[in-house]
Amino acid sequence: MAVILRTRSVQFAGILALFLVSVAFAAESLPKKDAPAAADGFRVHNLFQNNMVIQRSKPVDVWGWSTPGDKITVTFAGKTATTTAEKDRSWKATLPAMEASSKPATMTIQGKSGKATLGNVLIGDVWVLGGQSNMAMAISRVENGNLEVATANFPNIRILTIPKIFGPELKKDFPRADEYSRISGRDTRDGDWAVCSPETVRDLSAIGYVMARRIHMVTQVPIGVINTSRGGTLVEAWTPEARLRKMDAPAAKEMLARYDEKVAAYDPKADLQKQIKKYEDRIAQMRKQEKAIPAGMKPPTKPSPGPLYSHNRPGNCYASVISPIAGFAAKGAIFHQGYNNCFDGVRGAEMYRVVFPEMIRGWRDAFNDPQMPFGILSQCTAGNVQRLDDFLTKITDIGARIREAQYQTFLEFHKAGDKNIGFASTYDLRRASYHPGQKIPAGERIARWALATQYGMEKELRWLPPMIKEMKVQDGAIVLTFDQQVAAVADGSPMTGFAIAGRDMKFQPATTTHRVISRDSRGRTKYDTQTLILKSSLVPNPVHFRYAWARNPMGNLQDKRGRDVPLATQRSDDWTNADLLKALTGKDAEDPAILSRGEKRQLTDALASEDRRRLVEEAKALLEQ
Repeated sequence: MAVILRTRSVQFAGILALFLVSVAFAAESLPKKDAPAAADGFRVHNLFQNNMVIQRSKPVDVWGWSTPGDKITVTFAGKTATTTAEKDRSWKATLPAMEASSKPATMTIQGKSGKATLGNVLIGDVWVLGGQSNMAMAISRVENGNLEVATANFPNIRILTIPKIFGPELKKDFPRADEYSRISGRDTRDGDWAVCSPETVRDLSAIGYVMARRIHMVTQVPIGVINTSRGGTLVEAWTPEARLRKMDAPAAKEMLARYDEKVAAYDPKADLQKQIKKYEDRIAQMRKQEKAIPAGMKPPTKPSPGPLYSHNRPGNCYASVISPIAGFAAKGAIFHQGYNNCFDGVRGAEMYRVVFPEMIRGWRDAFNDPQMPFGILSQCTAGNVQRLDDFLTKITDIGARIREAQYQTFLEFHKAGDKNIGFASTYDLRRASYHPGQKIPAGERIARWALATQYGMEKELRWLPPMIKEMKVQDGAIVLTFDQQVAAVADGSPMTGFAIAGRDMKFQPATTTHRVISRDSRGRTKYDTQTLILKSSLVPNPVHFRYAWARNPMGNLQDKRGRDVPLATQRSDDWTNADLLKALTGKDAEDPAILSRGEKRQLTDALASEDRRRLVEEAKALLEQ
């Protein structure tokens, strides 16, 4: 979500100012307000403020800067920790693990060079939110969000949004700053811990708020929410650059090489000339239209910071909003992202699959907890819903492959015995907008995972999606056996969302039924609801399946017990769109990783022809009946 950064003390203008701000942050020259005070170089990291929540049941580091050699004493809730400032002025004191407490307490941080007193501090659980605009989407903007805002009187929930800063350098702190949102058209107060109320919660992530509310309602434990999400971002930007550089995966190496080439090719002089040319063209257009030229409209004098400072350069989001809070004790994190990685075709999806696990490990390292709970929300919908009459033309969307990568990442950790990895599908919370407003149900789903796995409610709450135990081909059908019962959402509709194909790669929607166990003399049928039979008269010899394979897919299967746990987007084949193009048209793609516009049109036409072929066959069968 685009914003213009503005500190309360200085007004910055344009991209150059953002560059200068990021450099200042790296040098610790950060705007400060309220507590803590600064004196003779004494300063506490901006995480530590009035109204904050510190993590229960873990040692808690408190840190900042002071005169070298200064003895620092941190006192809180009857506990005391001492340390000494290093030669580089940094200091860190560690408080022992403490139990949760809703009783407001005061933290005192004292050195010879200064003192900070923080009030109304609680002890509870801290959750970190990450991702792009669908995670950032404010509770006041979603469906039924105004009801949530009006009832958000939870003084023991505390919220903090990290301001958006830029650059590849690992930041030591973040500013306490206002941001102007072009979406909401007003300032949002970022960088400050706030007590949750209808007045303060409006701009908080809807998914994050709903999750925090549910956890707090169940546990009555104080909850701190730290929102780091940023619109229009890529998974590689959220991953520590150092981890990316160590990866051997070709997809990661190729991605880094492309960004390195962009940085190397950047010419500040040429960039400035391009800006000046755009300015001159704009002035000429305004004069031609006889429009008044504003007095403040001046020609550019500085180049832009360039691709090195792009928020989407690999590692830059991590450096800008995760590294400033690295080391803070936290309960866990949730992440909802993927839209922008679709633009790089198969290459982007393959890269996502190898990078996303490293991103999770990088975040766990940042918060000093290799088993930190981490919840994945799969990519949400966009565009018109897939229907039977255009079913096949929708299966080429790379969004399905991003969801597949997210689910496979979850399975990788889960099957390795990770008890703290979570997953929730969102593809069925469908709207045509790429910012679908059904964020409250998404928040409920990830809250269910958290409550079941982290708060002892595994018997009361189900969250694990149905998983395939076995796939086999039998009697012209694909037979899938699951680890739990699966069925359609209970609205009277048949089971939908599966497609099957033979070796010719010609997919068709599958008729999906449960396996029949027996029929008695009265005509009653007993079904095995853990087994699905996938068939199509147009695919006599199927070898592979796909499920929920579109950006806004058909697909209504879930845990049969009606617990709102959808079957995840998945498939058994590894065919690319280039493979389908070859199979359906006989033509090779110029670049197998990403089809050209003409190739996409040819593939869509071929798939539309297959849709028509099916519709004709179905019409003939109906007439014969």
